Amino acid sequence: MPPPITSLQNPGIKQVVKLRQRSHRDESGLFIVEGYREVKRALDNHVPVTRLYICPALYQGHNEPALVERCQQAGTPVLECSEPVFLKIAYRDRPEGLLALCPQTRRTLADLDLPPDPFLVICERIEKPGNLGTMLRTADAAGAHALIVCDRCTDLHNPNVVRASIGTLFSVPVAEATTPETIAWLHQRGIRSIAASPHATQRYSDIQMTGPIAIILGAEQYGLSDAWMSQADEQVRIPMLGQADSLNVAAAATILLYEAVRQRHPES
Repeated sequence: MPPPITSLQNPGIKQVVKLRQRSHRDESGLFIVEGYREVKRALDNHVPVTRLYICPALYQGHNEPALVERCQQAGTPVLECSEPVFLKIAYRDRPEGLLALCPQTRRTLADLDLPPDPFLVICERIEKPGNLGTMLRTADAAGAHALIVCDRCTDLHNPNVVRASIGTLFSVPVAEATTPETIAWLHQRGIRSIAASPHATQRYSDIQMTGPIAIILGAEQYGLSDAWMSQADEQVRIPMLGQADSLNVAAAATILLYEAVRQRHPES
């Protein structure tokens, strides 16, 4: 490897810092993937790594050198940084000494390859990157076949989406579309849509979640749009027995997805 980067004015370091901004991510087509698990999941899911920045002084385990070697064998440029330089490019509170740049991937509904009885998660106008990342993590854990982002408000390649998803952004197929496109696509394929709303009359545990289904969740502040509420096959609520009238959207997604897991995989 070349000598470690020690200057905070290094052009490559400045480029990484700029990638925290959506405009620079879109212009370059790259985004930041930081942390051992996140970089490993990118590699495990055949996402190419354009560059890998490392700082061995910040490693938190013993597996990092093997991951670095894996990148080197794939022809990825590996650039060692001094600790001050790595702390400048890192966005985590506790950097782990690994930060990759990867090319952005965009999918449409037509790109999704689904089984006969798909289990989907649909997020409409989710605003907070951490919520979207957490929903991806839950979708992966629950065995969802894809997540569809409708009328996106947050960038799928925001570093906080990657961090909150713990790299499951790379294991769950994610497509982006408008709400009307997604509603028509579901109808064409006979996929039942189950909309979550605190105003619904049915409890989430009282409906069937086997077969082809899509669980729909809306924006943190306003919930689902009128289009979804009028077009969904089912509307369900999560009982609220205290003073709070709703749950965080990522928490609600976890409850609904695991009810589907309970019904679809009773042996689990």
